[in-house]
Amino acid sequence: MLGAAACAEGGNDVGASAEQVDYPTSTIRIMAPAAPGGGWDLTARTLQKALKDGGVTTESVEVDNVTGAAGTVGLAQLVSKHNADPHRLMITGLVMVGGVVTNKSAVNLTQTTPIATLTAEAEVIVVPKASKYQTLADLVNDFKANPTAIKWGGGSAGGTDQILVGLLAKAAGVDPKQAKYIPYSGGGETKAALLSGDLGVGVSSVSEFKELVKSGQLRALAVSGASGVDAGAGTPAPTIKEAGFEVELMNWRGIVAPPGLSGAQRDAVVSMVDKLHSSPAWKDALTQQGWDDFYKSGDEAKSFLDAENTRITGVLTEIGLAGS
Repeated sequence: MLGAAACAEGGNDVGASAEQVDYPTSTIRIMAPAAPGGGWDLTARTLQKALKDGGVTTESVEVDNVTGAAGTVGLAQLVSKHNADPHRLMITGLVMVGGVVTNKSAVNLTQTTPIATLTAEAEVIVVPKASKYQTLADLVNDFKANPTAIKWGGGSAGGTDQILVGLLAKAAGVDPKQAKYIPYSGGGETKAALLSGDLGVGVSSVSEFKELVKSGQLRALAVSGASGVDAGAGTPAPTIKEAGFEVELMNWRGIVAPPGLSGAQRDAVVSMVDKLHSSPAWKDALTQQGWDDFYKSGDEAKSFLDAENTRITGVLTEIGLAGS
């Protein structure tokens, strides 16, 4: 799993291209492959703002939302409709790696042009304020006694949120296949289900639930990183490990371009994102959102994505979530 030390790593291994291209020369369109209100949407819009506020580009930057199947609908569009267009970018992450496997997607991230990983963030397990559960141990006790009685919910099937539920079930001695997990296409839907009482337990990245925890409408039971972080209550929430369960998971996000880019085009996009990463506007955004810096660009990003494809396929198989 991604540990805190790993989040400090980063760099650009891209070799200098003999050819250079002007970039950008027109509007940059960043696809958030999920509904508004979730982590990918927040990342895309934060990136949009930082590109402008940081003076990285004078071209327009727009965000488009494409929903469905853990981002694989958007992935298919990027690959099939935008070949060789360096001005079309897409937010991706651990959720999509899992979604490709569980949805038996005809396209995968190896068909894109990796640009960079950007952030890593702990997951948080929350319950509505009226819930009887005050601690993760309380929740897991009931989960062990009657696994199907607990309604868990979060992002798309096979994504980070469901992986975390499966890992927690396994650590608690519960068959992960018995966990009743309800997938939602965006963070907004998950929040609505929690607030209406349709959902008993929510799982997502800390930033998605932070305001609702801060307002007292949700209660954070535990976070999934190596150390406790403030999930909105003003003090660090305990980790899952501190609650007695050997689970640690960080949700990373990054950015890719379509296939078919020349080496010079790829280098130009990577150079722009390298400039973004070093800008005060992006550093401020990381602090504001509570995201860990998990920057890898160019060839290093490609190597990481290849390794994640292997790792997550293994995890999903182990906890019974990989498609047969």
